[in-house]
Amino acid sequence: MSTEKIRRKIAIADKNPMVRTGLTDIVARDGRFQVAAAVATGTAFLALTEDNDIDIAVIGWSFPDLTGGDILAELKKRRSRTRTVIYTGEPGLDVVRRAIKGGAWGFISKSDEPEVLMETISTVSHGRVSFPYVDMDTANTDPLSVLTVRERELLSALADGWSNLQIAARIGISRNTVKYHLKNLYDKLNVNNRAMAVALFISQQSNRGDR
Repeated sequence: MSTEKIRRKIAIADKNPMVRTGLTDIVARDGRFQVAAAVATGTAFLALTEDNDIDIAVIGWSFPDLTGGDILAELKKRRSRTRTVIYTGEPGLDVVRRAIKGGAWGFISKSDEPEVLMETISTVSHGRVSFPYVDMDTANTDPLSVLTVRERELLSALADGWSNLQIAARIGISRNTVKYHLKNLYDKLNVNNRAMAVALFISQQSNRGDR
């Protein structure tokens, strides 16, 4: 049997054409794997994995039509044999957590070197999960667990759409104290603003509901 025939097939999916071209070139130059196709949308990727014998997929997280989470959920529903590696520039641990929960076999940041990408693909091809440079203990920990009772109360109020003035009046503290608590809350959650904090809170509530 020739080397060409035994090389595992890889599908690439990313909305950015430069990323698709770059990934295709990296995999081709490595020589251990065969790129079956590179597509721009989640829908096209799912069609590809349904019609072709794809061993490994390297996909982004954000597409015009779907998210990486949507894709992982559909692959899990199909009981797909395709092993998926998430390749993204999304900051923070939220996407990592969702990738792990969704059943991804690997996770790579777009800031990582090509050698790390290929090593991750190789590890996954041998049936092992690979999340290089990710602290799995941290990734599997509820990010809200670091908050105090008061900070959790404030975060819940933010999610309900309360303004700083409403929070101050209803909880019985000054607006300056609200701002102080919110600054500490943002620092602990590693977010920059109210919208990001609320998004993280809703994500965690959704995760608990899925259990």
